[in-house]
Amino acid sequence: MRRLKKIGIVLAVLYVLVTLSAYYFQEHLIFFPQKMPLNHTYDFCQNFEEFNLTAKDGAQLNAVHIKRDSARGVVLYFHGNSGNISHLNHVANLLDRKGYDAILVDYRTYGKSTGELSEQGMKEDAQLFYDYALTQYNEEALILYGRSFGTGIASGLAADNRPKKLVLESPFYSAVSLGKHRFPILPVSWLSQFRFPSNEYLLKVNCPIYIFHGTEDRVIPYEFAEKLYAEIPDSAEKHFYRIEGAGHNYLQDFDVFKKGMIEVFE
Repeated sequence: MRRLKKIGIVLAVLYVLVTLSAYYFQEHLIFFPQKMPLNHTYDFCQNFEEFNLTAKDGAQLNAVHIKRDSARGVVLYFHGNSGNISHLNHVANLLDRKGYDAILVDYRTYGKSTGELSEQGMKEDAQLFYDYALTQYNEEALILYGRSFGTGIASGLAADNRPKKLVLESPFYSAVSLGKHRFPILPVSWLSQFRFPSNEYLLKVNCPIYIFHGTEDRVIPYEFAEKLYAEIPDSAEKHFYRIEGAGHNYLQDFDVFKKGMIEVFE
């Protein structure tokens, strides 16, 4: 009995240590930024302009604005939780083929961007880029596009503004629900400093919503997208694209995705 009690105490201490470690190091469990040297030259095929915006805390936020003659509009694009905008040539090519300009954004600590990560900071940064886009385009011509982690950013931005459309590729229901899925033994609701409640954001969105998700996604389960879609009011214009056999990446290789892109952009 005494031995069992000691084992219980040891397990309890270990659980507390793991929980505290998850709390203090959660940023490293969620975000996987890849830094780029400030003198790096992007190699997009299209005409583009690299620029920086300054956040109110002084963070320098790097982005690329891809421009074409007689664009049909602009897509403000938010990538996933790893890499940086230097990996988005395929996105630039897709949007260029559709006749759209693009603004590709790197979050704080990603690529050439600086600053400290926080949910509030990232939301404010996204609004800065939205406001930048409005200096050159009408809001009726602005499409928000988020992929993976970026769907939380794009959803929140759409809830606070009135873009033309919102595109969500491989979205999560909320950051907390995804954390619970990945770390079921931890009190994620209490621990999480990054919540991004996409399910709540979408209730406030006043534009057409397009959701794409692969059935074999092992990063963000397909069921999360189904649940997210189901909770969007039926009065809203909403579209769901089930991509059979697709994982988390390379949805662009599937016919359902290609058909959906035609419906979004044409």
